[in-house]
Amino acid sequence: MILGQSGSGKTTSLRNLKPADVLLIQAVKKPLPFPSKEWKPATKADPQGAILVTDQSATIVGAMQRTKKPIIVIDDFQYILANEFMRRVLDNETGNSAFAKYNEIARHAWDILMAAGQLPADVRVYILAHTQEDDSGRIKVKTIGKLLDEKITLEGLLTIVLRAVVVNNVHLFNTQNSGLDTVKSPMGMFTDEQIDNDLAAVDSAICDYYGINATA
Repeated sequence: MILGQSGSGKTTSLRNLKPADVLLIQAVKKPLPFPSKEWKPATKADPQGAILVTDQSATIVGAMQRTKKPIIVIDDFQYILANEFMRRVLDNETGNSAFAKYNEIARHAWDILMAAGQLPADVRVYILAHTQEDDSGRIKVKTIGKLLDEKITLEGLLTIVLRAVVVNNVHLFNTQNSGLDTVKSPMGMFTDEQIDNDLAAVDSAICDYYGINATA
C-alpha cells in the first residue's frame, strides 16, 4: 500500500513502470499526472491495455484474477469504499439496512485484499490510498469512518505500507514507521528511511528481496 495526501506523488510514482507490465485499476477516471500516451484503456478489443476504470469490487476481483500482467495497481482505494457508500446514501437506506451497508462495504474491501493475496506469488499488487488522522493523531489509510474501521484494519492485511510525503519540494516515500503512522516494510528491504517516489524502483527492491523474477 502507498499512502499519502492528494498531491503527494502516489500516482506519479507509476511514471517509470512499463504499461505493458501493469494493470492500473482506477476507481475514478482521471488523466495520469505524467506523459502517458502508452497507457491505453483495457477493453474487450484491447484486453492488453493498461487502464481499467471501475469501482465495483466484483469487477476488480475478476480483473485481478484474469490478467496475465505481473503488476496490478489500484488507485484510489478509498473511492471504492466512498463511491459505494454515496450510492447507498442516495438510495435512502435506513434502519438496519443503513447499518448493514458498513458490513457489506467492509466485506467488499476485504474481498479485494483476499483476492490479491491469492494471486500467484510473482504478481505484485500496489494499492494507492489517501490518509487521515485518527483521534490519537496517528496517520492511517482513509476509509469511511469508525463503523468500517471497527470491522477491518486494511494495513493489517498488507505486508508493506509506504507513505508518500513532500520534503523541500521533493516527493519521497517513507519506508519506516514514525510511531504516528502505519508505515511498515520488511527488515532490510530498504536501507534508507526515505526513498524516491518511484514505484518501479520499489517493485525492483521487492522482487530482489523475495527472489521474484520481475520479467515473469
